[in-house]
Amino acid sequence: MKPLAQGAEAKIYKENSTIIKERLAKAYRHPELDHSLRQFRTRREAKVLQKLEELRFPAPHLREFSDKRMSIVMDFIPGETLKEVLQQKENDFEHLAKEIGERIGQLHKADIIHSDLTTSNMIQRKESGEVTFIDFGLSFFSEKIEDKAVDLFLLDRALGTTHAEIYPAVFEEVLEGYQEEYADADNVLSRLQLVERRGRNKKK
Repeated sequence: MKPLAQGAEAKIYKENSTIIKERLAKAYRHPELDHSLRQFRTRREAKVLQKLEELRFPAPHLREFSDKRMSIVMDFIPGETLKEVLQQKENDFEHLAKEIGERIGQLHKADIIHSDLTTSNMIQRKESGEVTFIDFGLSFFSEKIEDKAVDLFLLDRALGTTHAEIYPAVFEEVLEGYQEEYADADNVLSRLQLVERRGRNKKK
């Protein structure tokens, strides 16, 4: 197994054509609470990936998971992150941004909140060029307009930070794709304005 990354929640390894994600124990948490939280999050991530497969949504195929080892095994997606692609092709971002919006619309239509929408968690597949979403470790199911608006708000902030050269045009294209894909988009975008106002007030 080759270590790929380590975040606050998990270690990521690559083995042949698979990715292995192991959730880390937290020493500062009570052992029983820590075990319960990691078990719940492992099960929830696996459930989201299973649902995405039913929807034929472009995401890693879940091979297996263990809520004893707190691990998930899924397919490795060959390609470049959208962060890398957009930084290389700043003058040709419109169709990719629109596809990102369409994908988010598909998620929200299924009441799936990603919770970590950044271009580092999106991959352009090497062979097909299709945009594929990864890292559903913080994802959950919700019908709430607020949760969907916050999902978009976090992406907006990430795009402004990571892709300042093409922002805000890149987010405007995302929203165009989102509106075309998701029938309830107008309600979410109205709520997004409220979320943005709250975010600005917090900075004061």
